Amino acid sequence: MVTESQASAGTEQRMPYLRIDNVSKNFGAFSALRNISLDVYQGEFVCFLGPSGCGKTTLLRAIAGLDIQTSGRIEQGGRDISSLPPTERDFGIVFQSYALFPNLTVYKNVAYGLVNRRTKRTEVRERVEELLELVGLPQEAPKYPAQLSGGQQQRVALARALATSPGLLLLDEPLSALDARVRVHLRHEVRQLQQRLGVTTIMVTHDQEEALTMADRIVVMNQGVIEQVGTPLQIYREPRTAFVADFVGTMNFLPAVVAGPDKVRLGDIELECAGVDGHAPGTNVTVAVRPEDVAVRDVDVDQTNGFDARIVDMEFLGSFYRANLAADSVQKGHITADLSINDVRDLSLTKGMTIAVAVPRERIHVFSGQP
Repeated sequence: MVTESQASAGTEQRMPYLRIDNVSKNFGAFSALRNISLDVYQGEFVCFLGPSGCGKTTLLRAIAGLDIQTSGRIEQGGRDISSLPPTERDFGIVFQSYALFPNLTVYKNVAYGLVNRRTKRTEVRERVEELLELVGLPQEAPKYPAQLSGGQQQRVALARALATSPGLLLLDEPLSALDARVRVHLRHEVRQLQQRLGVTTIMVTHDQEEALTMADRIVVMNQGVIEQVGTPLQIYREPRTAFVADFVGTMNFLPAVVAGPDKVRLGDIELECAGVDGHAPGTNVTVAVRPEDVAVRDVDVDQTNGFDARIVDMEFLGSFYRANLAADSVQKGHITADLSINDVRDLSLTKGMTIAVAVPRERIHVFSGQP
């Protein structure tokens, strides 16, 4: 099993396939990208994740040459592509709308880029048949896009993007137009296909679940800058900013005061934690805790970071209950906790009960300022 540190070290030892160096993009007085620098490595699947307007699509379009950056440099495979038009860059792209030619059959849609390159007819046929087999649509070649489902159209768009064997595959929210069940199935297929082909891939998405399940690394963006780059586990478990902690997953944010080295105080409760270095005692901070990290089994209020809380309500979500806990001694003391079905059953947890809970010190994040 490769650890996160080993994976990071391996990445650092390789030369980047795509290098984005200090890229900015302005639209008049508005700065869509501000001094973005990022290395993407051969065969990686990287997700640009962030809310609408954060700059992720603008960065993808700059890589593709569809919107040339205002300043900065972009290299692909050691070649400076900063000012090259899209036709002179080595990439395939799949848009949210698929952008298939409605008047062309599936076969001709996939063959389009190859025909434009004057590829031999026999080679075109072999490549199209290979790709349609790869995306599971070998029988759909004579059909038109309107005769296909949304998921099938997306597979055709993916096959077309891969037809010319590009060095870089760009995906602009390719699954967002599909219904939830198809989206879950197709993201698994896209990831398997990318791993099989080994093509370096960048996908733009605002869906954190897509990013967490598909990416080798996630680039979290906000207001034109990169907030954090890391593996899905690093992004989720070790958020470096309050924005990342809030945007990826569910998080409790509680106002606290630094009580000393590795200690914070929430109302009358003192918690041991890491990450308060640089904050003087008495400094206002924000304590962040994931709902699933609130422990209720084999807990005693006298143990480290243990305290009493009342179950205000419980929401059944299938595989777990999401509980709203009130701790009278904690300022703004409502805490969300995700309780397993087994914990709820074995401990007979019900609304209105007062229970002992605890938060492991290693699962507490501390951020500057107050929520």
